[in-house]
Amino acid sequence: VSPPRALQITDPGLLGSLDIEWKPPPNVLTFNDCTVKYKFEYRNTGDRDWKVIFTRKLKFRVGFDLSRTAEVKVQTLLEGRCTDDVEVQSDWIYATFQVPLQGKLESEVQNFHCIYHDWEYLKCTWQPGLLAPHSVHYGLFYWYEGLDHAVQCDHYIQDHGINIGCVLQNLSQAEYKDLSICVNGSAAATLLRPLYVTLRLHNLAKPSPPKQLVVSMSASEELQVAWSPPGGGTPRQCLEYEVQLAEDQGEAKAAWASVSTQMETTLTIPRANRSRVSCVRVRGRTNIFCADQGFWSEWTQECFSVLRKEDKQLFILIPVILSLSSSLIIFMLIGQCKKRSPAGKPLHTSVG
Repeated sequence: VSPPRALQITDPGLLGSLDIEWKPPPNVLTFNDCTVKYKFEYRNTGDRDWKVIFTRKLKFRVGFDLSRTAEVKVQTLLEGRCTDDVEVQSDWIYATFQVPLQGKLESEVQNFHCIYHDWEYLKCTWQPGLLAPHSVHYGLFYWYEGLDHAVQCDHYIQDHGINIGCVLQNLSQAEYKDLSICVNGSAAATLLRPLYVTLRLHNLAKPSPPKQLVVSMSASEELQVAWSPPGGGTPRQCLEYEVQLAEDQGEAKAAWASVSTQMETTLTIPRANRSRVSCVRVRGRTNIFCADQGFWSEWTQECFSVLRKEDKQLFILIPVILSLSSSLIIFMLIGQCKKRSPAGKPLHTSVG
């Protein structure tokens, strides 16, 4: 079987989403008793693995890092009665695409970093490139499937008049899709290299800390820990929690130890020693069912003092002992006074 024909890559101006299309092999109409499919693979130069798609289509739009060369390849797959139900593969055809790069690499923004807070807004920050002049002006543009064209950030974060970050809201339609971002800069008489990145929002999510952490002691001296999921837009079924416990070490600094990572919002912790003062803290992040990775929230912490059973018994006995001791002392004093008085005479006389 012959390979596909006329493989080409075009840039629709969507910040890294490129259109790849090809034509079927010239003799495809002769294969009436067989199914014709295509194996389409793509990657950026430098990537170890190819991304693979099996399809009957002749056109795809896929995302690339435009700072590196885009590579694609396609082959024909033929299977059916005409091949005795054995899959026959054609040779590969190849194509590459590279946008003209302007400016030196050191002029590109540095330390680009994004966090998707509470599944509600995306905050991206960066630092000016090493070769960027003080008069530089940066702009962030983004696109995802569903937008007609690339859109510019409308809420920049500034430092001394220079854009060093952007806050994007209302991105729920971009979740579980490629979000293409470009940060470019302009300056008088200086060419600056743009930065291209492709993000997945669910892998950048950071929830707020868990709420309403409550710790109590059971009759069997087990710690009962309970909390509520964080607020915001984080789906509750997408959260897992880490619980840590610290026990008072006197003058020494308490050491935290992880006791659980789970998706439930309650936990019972057996008391491992007889310490009376402890702290419990809980944090959350997106679990493996909703993301490949994610950021931990900040800690919610609760420190408390709990009396052990023996302490409670002692606490009750102390007032009883004090009461009995006081009564005994009073009776002893009365007895001493009676011994000192003459027999048959009153303790006090009156003058008449």
